Amino acid sequence: MLVDADGGLQLFRVSGVPVLLAPSWWLGSLVVVVLYAPLVGRLLPGAGAALSWSLAVAFALLLGVSVFAHELGHTLVALRMGIPVRRLRLFLLGGLSEVARNPKRPAQEGLVAVAGPVVSLVLAGGCALLLLTVPSGATWLLVAQCAVANLAVAVFNLLPGLPLDGGRMLRAGVWALSGARATGTRAAVVGGWLVAAALAVWALEGLATGSEDRWLRLGVCVVTGWFVLAGANAELSAEQRRSWPPDLNIAELMLPVLQLPAESPVSDALAASAGRGVVLVRADGVAAGLLDTVEAQRLAAQSPQVPAEQAAEQVRADSVLLLSEPGEEIAERVRETAAWQFLVVDDDGRPAGVLRREDLRHAISQRRSR
Repeated sequence: MLVDADGGLQLFRVSGVPVLLAPSWWLGSLVVVVLYAPLVGRLLPGAGAALSWSLAVAFALLLGVSVFAHELGHTLVALRMGIPVRRLRLFLLGGLSEVARNPKRPAQEGLVAVAGPVVSLVLAGGCALLLLTVPSGATWLLVAQCAVANLAVAVFNLLPGLPLDGGRMLRAGVWALSGARATGTRAAVVGGWLVAAALAVWALEGLATGSEDRWLRLGVCVVTGWFVLAGANAELSAEQRRSWPPDLNIAELMLPVLQLPAESPVSDALAASAGRGVVLVRADGVAAGLLDTVEAQRLAAQSPQVPAEQAAEQVRADSVLLLSEPGEEIAERVRETAAWQFLVVDDDGRPAGVLRREDLRHAISQRRSR
């Protein structure tokens, strides 16, 4: 097992996607065990302390497996639709399939979102049917726990508020009707706030009425309420960063593009790059890359006659932008790609200019501050 940079324990990989167990998962499971064990005596009269604690531990583990199965549904559907997934993380009473880019269409968002609850409902139904064949006692309770765990994961995630799956489905629906992803996000964020408020009311109602599960309910509601609020606000912030100022035209930010032979002296290429983006082209017509001016300056100071290709930043598929792309998609691509300059091409694939990350960031920040 490997430890990820953020402290998560890598358990294994599924379709190339690492599955990580965050440190907070252990805390969440401990809370579930401590709060659930006292309930076993009421659910299974005559159960001793050892059996009660064993079934509580089993319930915590089944809840973790249920969350994993749920998130695996998201992951596999996303991969099937061509959406890369960075990793699958299990954490405090929850999980997350971290996609590398947002879905481009409402239908993609909706299908990826609904996949998790469908998996959970299928598992809950299967366990419910299995109960018909299992004799009463500890085994029956264990199977019932599995059914309840999956049903709880499905029902909770279907609540219509971000960052839950129901919120993502709500966003997809509003996005499809309005044509604007930002409008769907705002509607689903409000839904998240309402879900958090409903959880608080439910927890307080349990305390006020002296419900047998009031402490379990309170603990779960505090943790999940915080998760929903934090997630909804994070989604809103991400959408605000993603939004494109209406008066901003990508053509205004592009540097004019100049094509030079890749074997040109680096000092000449550097001189020609003033106020322009330089595409270095090999003799066979294939682009060697974009001139990295920082590297070119270093090379020119040492050996001004070396080929400029040695200071080229490779042009990859994810560092090429289409001039006709919507601004929001351009901003998202730039944020998610580890490059400081991007080649912008027209619909025929001809170079139209070079966009620098810093120029885009500055322009968006400047317009938002007005």
